[in-house]
Amino acid sequence: MRTAYPEFRPGKVLSTSFTGTLSERHGDAVERIPTPQRLVDWLAEYGLTVGSCTPGHLGLAVELREAVHAVATAAASCDALPAAALRTVNDHSARGRASAALTPAGDRLWRLHDATAVEDALGVIAADAISVISGERDGKLALCASPTCRAAFFDTSRGRTRRWCDMGTCGNREKKARFQANRRGTPPSG
Repeated sequence: MRTAYPEFRPGKVLSTSFTGTLSERHGDAVERIPTPQRLVDWLAEYGLTVGSCTPGHLGLAVELREAVHAVATAAASCDALPAAALRTVNDHSARGRASAALTPAGDRLWRLHDATAVEDALGVIAADAISVISGERDGKLALCASPTCRAAFFDTSRGRTRRWCDMGTCGNREKKARFQANRRGTPPSG
């Protein structure tokens, strides 16, 4: 029997989507990559196909995820970037040896080396985080308005006024709470 895991919450930005593999950080945390195979599955969703993954690779991935989350959260809050997390992101970026390639359809794909595929994939994620956090991309880092989530996300909306990391989960949950509070005549708790 196969274990059912929470669905991935795909986003348009690789690095902040990666930090979203652990959601509800300030509530009942939801881990979306609890096993090496789930990491393989998540990477494949983003075109980073790796043949296999070990528990050690999963540990490296979680280390990078938490470092990206810490740096992105600090950047979104206009705080100093935490030195240890910054070092981790930079180290993963330097370790990766992936190369970008263009397909005949005009899409980008990543070429990962067989022997270091997971490390190469993590390097791509780290490089994406550096691109986002350094301001190279058009958008703004923000923190989810949900008090149980507070995930860092990259807002590319026209006015840069997005409030939730994902409208389908956090946004809908907050709107539902507001609606129910209005029906009861009490202010929402969030």
